[in-house]
Amino acid sequence: MLAYTYVGKGNFELRDKDKPVLQDSRDAIVKVTLSSICTSDLHIKHGSVPKAVPGITVGHEMVGIVESVGADVKTVKPGDRVTVNVETYCGECFFCKKGFVNNCTDKNGGWALGCRIDGGQAEYVRVPYADQGLNKIPENVSDIQALFVGDILATGFWAARISDITPEDTVLIIGAGPTGICTLLCAKLKAPKRIIVCESDAYRKEFIKSHYPDVLVTPPDNVFNFVMENSDHGGADVVLEVAGTKETFRMAWECARPNAVVTIVALYDEAQILPLPDMYGKNLTFKTGGVDGCDCREILSLISCGRIDTTPLVTHTFCLSDVEKAYELFESRRDNVIKVALVNS
Repeated sequence: MLAYTYVGKGNFELRDKDKPVLQDSRDAIVKVTLSSICTSDLHIKHGSVPKAVPGITVGHEMVGIVESVGADVKTVKPGDRVTVNVETYCGECFFCKKGFVNNCTDKNGGWALGCRIDGGQAEYVRVPYADQGLNKIPENVSDIQALFVGDILATGFWAARISDITPEDTVLIIGAGPTGICTLLCAKLKAPKRIIVCESDAYRKEFIKSHYPDVLVTPPDNVFNFVMENSDHGGADVVLEVAGTKETFRMAWECARPNAVVTIVALYDEAQILPLPDMYGKNLTFKTGGVDGCDCREILSLISCGRIDTTPLVTHTFCLSDVEKAYELFESRRDNVIKVALVNS
């Protein structure tokens, strides 16, 4: 089968690999119908994900059809259309029972697919702990509508949930890339008083204004003044940092009011520093870390009833055989790309 493979730093190749087989009674084999490229895949390519294993098939955003299941799989069966969770988790350890599934103590716990075990930019994928890792797609939800459920939508939902957004809040979202927009969609579910999006790219600013006209938009060079003018207590009540640069990290805490919540959604290429003397007296609460992707069933329900729609994010479609062209487009951000869908014929 075709599989896009991490060879080494800076090098991915489309290779012919053996079709995966069941290795455990809790596994499922899924025929991938649609997958996508994530910025985290680019982090692997650039060598900034030390846990990534050379030789693995990349990709962790996908939907497909269950082809076979192990004897102990109870929630899905062959023929079911399913989303695939970015995280592998057993559901039984201390962290899983607390809902902290990113910290599952299984050897493949957390982000494994497309990082430490073969992922889904391929014709087939093996999903460990299928009862936790797969969710059936409702009949009225298409593959394209469900494509981002297991990763960037789960990330946005997690970020909005842990940020404790209230109806009185001004929420600042830094970054209007794909994850930023998914975070925006999930923050809107909380119905805060206002949402401000900070973005530098002209097309993405217009995308936000066009699709979400009730959201305020500002460029980075004026974000501090804009937030001060459009908040009630000297800054944003909640800041969600989804851009992932040194400048946006500082921007996040500078634009927060005293005693605000700052949630770090982004994955950084290098270490960031908290300049505590500069921050003294702000009494901020930082919430950080990888997504706990255990809300996929609820997210699918919200899509099914029309409360979340990510289909406008898919701006380009390629066949899996053209995956290298798709990566070049996505990484260079040409042609106003937001997300790319990879179709398996």
